[in-house]
Amino acid sequence: MRIRKGKPIQLLSAILLLTAFFACTSEQDQTADQQIETEEFGTMDDGRSVELFTLTNENGMKVSITNYGGIVTSIRVPDNDGNIEDVVLGFDDLEKYKAGHPFFGAIAGRYANRIANGQFELNGEVYELARNNGENHLHGGNEGFDKKLWDAEVNEDENSVTLSYLSPDGEEGYPGNLDVDVTYTLTENNELQIDYHATTDKATVVNLTNHSYFNLSGDPSQGILDHLLTIQADRYTPVDEGLIPTGELRAVGGTPFDFTEPETVGARIESIPPGYDHNYVLNNPNSGVRKIATVEHEESGRIMEVYTDQPGVQLYTGNFLDGSITGHHRVPIEQYAALCLETQTFPDSPNKPDFPTPVLNPGETYETTTIYQFKVSE
Repeated sequence: MRIRKGKPIQLLSAILLLTAFFACTSEQDQTADQQIETEEFGTMDDGRSVELFTLTNENGMKVSITNYGGIVTSIRVPDNDGNIEDVVLGFDDLEKYKAGHPFFGAIAGRYANRIANGQFELNGEVYELARNNGENHLHGGNEGFDKKLWDAEVNEDENSVTLSYLSPDGEEGYPGNLDVDVTYTLTENNELQIDYHATTDKATVVNLTNHSYFNLSGDPSQGILDHLLTIQADRYTPVDEGLIPTGELRAVGGTPFDFTEPETVGARIESIPPGYDHNYVLNNPNSGVRKIATVEHEESGRIMEVYTDQPGVQLYTGNFLDGSITGHHRVPIEQYAALCLETQTFPDSPNKPDFPTPVLNPGETYETTTIYQFKVSE
């Protein structure tokens, strides 16, 4: 009797090979799902090419970012029925961004938000900035970071894009050569994480933020007055007629600014015309990255949680949107079509010594992280 050992061994080998093949194919499919797509988005007036980067995770969430202004052009996330829609305002082509817009999705800087009278004093020297918001300076000036073409580096392993820009000494009136990196990462937990990093060779002021406009319904024509909002802040900074903080830190309790418990954005907005454009003094400012806000749209079930290590967040409810712009949702963008939660140092901090300092000195590193996480209700 002959004992045949070859066939069982060959069969086992074949099974092992097939298992390895399917495991490899699965890994390749997963990598393909997470692949970063890069495409041309247009050209600058001087002929330089502008790119659009689309990050995708295993859940089908997609985030598109262009290196023009570091703009988040699109965030596509599912609702509780699995329908994927875009939850930020933006445009489909570069020319509309170049034509002018209310900072849709952009990196605002060198100093985001307002500086009173377009000036500040640092180490005994007075610096004059553009007065591009009435008598005040706003979001870095006439040509802030939102209008710059950033260098871009893709990291497939991290599912991230890092944008870099060197702001020269004197640009828009600011002192020092400021070397800036901003990294956008899309995680498998449906988080868009934004990491900011900057160094300088001369004392300067820095305050960077992302200026995305969110509408969790996916339909800006519905507005955001029905969105439920919670902000972990017991105080806010009252402002004057030019939206410059007075310096007071006022309790939100008993006022239309109280979002310590969930409340619809529109419940008390008529009490503060034309709407919210105020900085909130976040609780636990020294505890690192923590949850500071939650937005929920009950009909779609979409929820956005905001995390940051910053001391403040600017709530802006799109007060000055007037229907003159049509974005990629193909509807006129009216007042209250979307809201912003801009994590930040307080507005006018360069002129308010009691506010958290925005000063960055040589040898120091500006580092901050903000995360927008998307979920659905159960």
